[in-house]
Amino acid sequence: MNANELREIQAPIKDRYRESPAAAMITLSAEGELADGVACSVSTGKALVAAGLHPASGGTGTLACSGDMLLQALVACAGVTISAVATALEIHLRGGRLTAEGDLDFRGTLGVDKAAPVGFKAIRLKVELDTDAGEDRIAKLMQLSERYCVVYQTLVGGVPVAVEHRRAA
Repeated sequence: MNANELREIQAPIKDRYRESPAAAMITLSAEGELADGVACSVSTGKALVAAGLHPASGGTGTLACSGDMLLQALVACAGVTISAVATALEIHLRGGRLTAEGDLDFRGTLGVDKAAPVGFKAIRLKVELDTDAGEDRIAKLMQLSERYCVVYQTLVGGVPVAVEHRRAA
């Protein structure tokens, strides 16, 4: 896809959102089913993923770890965003590699130390791009990609999260 093709696809969508901001408000969702043992099966829309405990908290390592899935979502979103922004800016990318790393203190999630945080203490996203673009163009690409990456912005900005529960019928 080139920049003109991307603009052609996105132009009517952007116009609709300018004319009707409410049309741009979309609720995404994910569903899971508790599974045998300490596991939850999550439908990704493309496959069913069984998530379980990380080995550092008693898991076998045979099931996906939700912490890994969070980092994978960041890599996927950042990768797609970088590709789209590069296309829009007409920056040719021959390829690239993204790596996300996150630091967890499992004492928190296991309740071993109440002062230990539950959740990631830090996340690092590393991006390597194979391109002939100059440093100023790459800087602009990364600036815009950070601005428009949904998962990145959610993590750095934080959002209110509400939990509701009820008994199954």
